[in-house]
Amino acid sequence: MSGAMLQPEPQPITACTVSRDVQNFDLLIEDMESCMGESWGDLGFEDTLAFLEQPEARDLEFLAIAMDEEDETDVGLIVDIVRAAKDKSIRIILVIGEEVSPTTLHTLMREGGDEFVPYPLPEGELAGAIDRVMAPPPPPAAPTQDVTTTLKATNDRSGVVIPVHGMAGGTGATTLAVNLAWELARIGTDGSKAGKKTKDKAGEKPPQVCLIDLDFQFGSTSTFLDLPRREAVFELLQDTEAMDSESFMQALQGYEDKLHVLTAPTDLIPLDLVAPADIERLIETARINFDYVIIDMPKTFVEWTETVLNAAHVYFATLELDMRSAQNTLRVKRALQAEQLPFDKLRFVLNRAPKFTDLSGKSRIKRLSESLGISIEVQMSDGGRPVAQTADHGVPLAEGLPKNPLRKEILKLATSVHAHNVADDAATG
Repeated sequence: MSGAMLQPEPQPITACTVSRDVQNFDLLIEDMESCMGESWGDLGFEDTLAFLEQPEARDLEFLAIAMDEEDETDVGLIVDIVRAAKDKSIRIILVIGEEVSPTTLHTLMREGGDEFVPYPLPEGELAGAIDRVMAPPPPPAAPTQDVTTTLKATNDRSGVVIPVHGMAGGTGATTLAVNLAWELARIGTDGSKAGKKTKDKAGEKPPQVCLIDLDFQFGSTSTFLDLPRREAVFELLQDTEAMDSESFMQALQGYEDKLHVLTAPTDLIPLDLVAPADIERLIETARINFDYVIIDMPKTFVEWTETVLNAAHVYFATLELDMRSAQNTLRVKRALQAEQLPFDKLRFVLNRAPKFTDLSGKSRIKRLSESLGISIEVQMSDGGRPVAQTADHGVPLAEGLPKNPLRKEILKLATSVHAHNVADDAATG
């Protein structure tokens, strides 16, 4: 009988880190060893696609893809890795350095990322992400009736129309539109500050709020609220002459049974697909069925921008303390005044405003408003990177970051808008 001892079979590799150089992510190495023992490996970006085709990859359960700002130039390769892994039902955890842009993160999540965790890794964050991606799928929920089939047209309202338009890319117009709509929809439904200040009568129902995304090409309200885009939107826009309140309601989607959203269409379509008359019918149909109609505008001025401006009760324009915002605002001002359009409807909202203690920031704001000949009436605090991350998760700030300074400023604005509207109704009633 041989005295040789049987060697245990090596454990299968069930997880891999994927990075340019895993040594740049030492905390990831420690956490992977703690969570996975010896059943994990490491791959470079260039090697991963080939490895996924090998027999050794058949036991893989998840990939932890780690990247920092230097890797953003390779985002196309990383997207290919995510797609290839998803084709083989391998879960994806994104380990994202703090300097990576929200756009890159959004792209990877859209392509199939299951979870993302920030790097440096907070204590226990990787273990929690692994537990979530490895958890068995929940049993299918009992079929529920879509909110679009239960929301009935009323045709008895005269809603306040509030468009939001960014004077430059990245000035927070969609963030403001989505969260302003959500705050207005929540007014009076809980113990929030807005509810306490604006609730007029005991048991009064909260306002009905409609959010319309008119950025047909790159609108992202659906992403901010984790709503699918539907073919019904494109069908509605193609033939607004045949639209009535019922068909308009059927094209909407409900968020938490409080906010009703007309998302951008599924496919990228030209902004001039619709005419001013189409937009006029769309806004009027929304206005007679809702108390507030919030419109997320494209940054481009088109033929029907004038239609929206004329229909608006107040038109929020977001900008920042930079040259591009200043130059674009000056162009808008000159264009509207040259065409004798109601420039006075614009209310300028300064995003990422300097902090209260920043005295030089105050002087810069004053110089900007004086040089442009405008009044900056609303200043929004810088909510930081968590704001973009919460948007990528499809959650309003009130739910994901209730104490964030930006959320508090938007709540104040919603409260002010509703209080002003209630006062106007009382004066005219």
